Amino acid sequence: MVKLVAFHLPQFHPTPENDLWWGKGFTEWTNVTKAAPAFDGHYQPHLPADLGYYDLRLKASRLEQIFLARSHGVDAFCFHYYWFNGKRLLHEPVDAFVRDPDHDFPFCLSWANENWTRRWDAAEHEVLISQTYTAESEIALIDGLIAVFRDPRYLRVDGKPFFMVYRPQHLPNAAATLERWRKRCMESGIGEVHFACALIHGNQDHTQFGFDSGVEFPPHNLGIQNVNKDVRVSESFSGNIFRYEDVARSFLRRDYDGRHVYRTVFPSWDNTARVGQRALLVLNGTPENYEYWLSQTIRGAESRGDDLVFVNAWNEWAEGCHLEPDRRHGSGFLEATRRATSGASVTSDFVHQGVPDGSDQTIRRFLPELGALVRYHARLRFADMKALVRKYPRLHAIALGARDAIARLKLRRFDTH
Repeated sequence: MVKLVAFHLPQFHPTPENDLWWGKGFTEWTNVTKAAPAFDGHYQPHLPADLGYYDLRLKASRLEQIFLARSHGVDAFCFHYYWFNGKRLLHEPVDAFVRDPDHDFPFCLSWANENWTRRWDAAEHEVLISQTYTAESEIALIDGLIAVFRDPRYLRVDGKPFFMVYRPQHLPNAAATLERWRKRCMESGIGEVHFACALIHGNQDHTQFGFDSGVEFPPHNLGIQNVNKDVRVSESFSGNIFRYEDVARSFLRRDYDGRHVYRTVFPSWDNTARVGQRALLVLNGTPENYEYWLSQTIRGAESRGDDLVFVNAWNEWAEGCHLEPDRRHGSGFLEATRRATSGASVTSDFVHQGVPDGSDQTIRRFLPELGALVRYHARLRFADMKALVRKYPRLHAIALGARDAIARLKLRRFDTH
């Protein structure tokens, strides 16, 4: 039976490094709430519903995620693992998950081996912390994972712990790295490990690096035409816009010539919250469209004998890519996941297609919108004043007396008419 594995981002908690780089208290939610639409009908910002703006340092938040995942057909989390030559980042939630047996849910790790940059693109400019590679550091990495691989909850493929490398191209000599890792795992008693790599940034073949399998990671390696010319975007927009149905069909048609490649789907995608006008966004990322892509992907995996299908992602909120409930679709993506994984889906095609034409958008006029803005903030300030007055009993009594006097005056005027 095919297992569904959701990539999981552990960035939703403050860290000393993010405080230094981005400001005190920064978490992924900081980016999420600042996102703004680039055209009429553009769904931004993506805001959480049921789970709220959670903090992954809290056990209750992690347990809620596990409950939702398990009850909607997700079989395991694949945590992004941030390790920079001995320096770890965003590790608190993962460490807490591993330590606590109450987190009774399968998991695995994916080494996010790319530079951390101010532009969120892993490039060479404005690097905040970089990856460096030596034989010693690679051995140190695998040594730190040996105990995790022994965990009975750790995800296995044919009895082997599953470990993924995100950027195999960055390894100076991937074959040598894997040889060192395999030898170390055998010496430690772990035995064989299934080493996978992501198919991203043009990499279409995991075998060239010596990995046991590849994992699709859409929207990487799209290879299709954008639809920018069909969408009325702001003049400052310099990103790329695609249609969900085009992306999904492209991945459903792919043939890897017998190579062992695990398929991946995403519920929606829009990284405006991270990169602004440089965003890559996908139109029509709806629960119905996702359900069709996922159900077709699972059927294909079953026919090939694959044991895993991946979802990108459980909670990539700043990339508009999440199964967790949001304010627009509620738990729609989770319900779609449950139908697709249980074989109950009856979708026969992508329900939502095309591009927004703006015809259903209300005409926006300056003065009415300005008046609404003033009224909104006036109400907020009035509420603040009321709260302040309640702190001082005498002032509160005077305010109540004034209110009652005004009410009596209005009543008297009404009686005279």
